[in-house]
Amino acid sequence: MSYTAFLILILIIAVALILIVMVQNPKGGGLSSSFGGGGAQSLGGVQNTNNFLDRTTWTLAIAMFALILLANFAIPRATDNNFKLDNTLEGIQTTTPVDTTPSNNDSIK
Repeated sequence: MSYTAFLILILIIAVALILIVMVQNPKGGGLSSSFGGGGAQSLGGVQNTNNFLDRTTWTLAIAMFALILLANFAIPRATDNNFKLDNTLEGIQTTTPVDTTPSNNDSIK
């Protein structure tokens, strides 16, 4: 149950991380410039938006890394510790091989 919850959270964070990275533009001309396009007096400003997107990217990446590590411990595993390879051969009958080579009694003398 918890493994499924981890997988759902990882998928949600992965989609959010993709969207945040796609919004960013390294030259400052992405969506961040439309939030503060007029200058520093605008609501938020370009620099604040870039800082927000940068911090959000790092936060989501760290959260995804942590969830992947935690999901590894939540993987359901078999609890049978007495598993032996010999147990898989029980109930199998052995047969003797049949000789299928043709006999050479038809030799010409």
